[in-house]
Amino acid sequence: MRDVIRRMERAARPPLHSLSPEAARAAYAAGAGVLEIAKAPLARVEDLQIPARDGHALPARLYAPAPAAAGALPVLLYLHGGGFTIGSVETHDVLCRELARQAGCMVVSLDYRLAPEQRFPTASNDAWDALQWLAAHSLTLGADTTRLAVGGDSAGGTLAAVNAIFARDAGLALALQLLIYPGTTAHQDTDSHRRFAHGMVLEEASITWFFDQYVRSPADRDDWRFAPLNAHDLDDVAPAFVCLAECDPLVDEGLAYADKLRAAGVAVELEIYRGVTHEFIKMGRAIPEARQAHADCARALRVAFGLEN
Repeated sequence: MRDVIRRMERAARPPLHSLSPEAARAAYAAGAGVLEIAKAPLARVEDLQIPARDGHALPARLYAPAPAAAGALPVLLYLHGGGFTIGSVETHDVLCRELARQAGCMVVSLDYRLAPEQRFPTASNDAWDALQWLAAHSLTLGADTTRLAVGGDSAGGTLAAVNAIFARDAGLALALQLLIYPGTTAHQDTDSHRRFAHGMVLEEASITWFFDQYVRSPADRDDWRFAPLNAHDLDDVAPAFVCLAECDPLVDEGLAYADKLRAAGVAVELEIYRGVTHEFIKMGRAIPEARQAHADCARALRVAFGLEN
């Protein structure tokens, strides 16, 4: 991990928060695959469009380790990270392929709309619209409607946690919420935000910039759809697998959310990967912990879907 950080420093690329949103997206996309493992071949990879509540067609990509004729597969809706401002199906293609391959499930990765063009709560609405659509149309995709999960990393982890609450309220049963270093707090004021504000891949200035693109007003930060820790009731939400990085500004709020879920009686499995930073799960070529996290997330999905004891 130190070597990765040194290489990033030597590259001396402009920080994302110094760029326009369009330039930041391009810069993130250009570097997204540099430290990834090789792209896994899959039997089925298809681009989809999912309708949002306002009629907008949301691009999505379906990954499956077996052809449609092989029978219905459990399905994970995956929501990429990027501070609600950057990231895409393309930047998380390798990760979604790996989850589909190792978990033996279908993965549908969503290109929800990004800020600042679309501010809060559009990303949250898009994610929930996609999950409802997936539940209603799973059979047409060759998916098993009775085995549905939601997951994501960073801002996508926030959206996944929010989706799990929406699903509970709508009576939509989820097998798992897969939360990879999710953002959960209204304000970035935990001890880990202070300890890891600089030099650990995700900088404080970038976090502030991301959220300034997304929120419309200070009141948005206190809305539970931005900060799931502010949700009053987590009873009966889906079981959670929470994957955190030790040297990450978001680690304390991830722990706090896991604790709040447990206090509500929700089954939680928590893994903290030592000595690694935010974004580590996309560094499998350089960081063994990333490959371990892939395997752990896949195992959690298989157990939740009844594919493994």
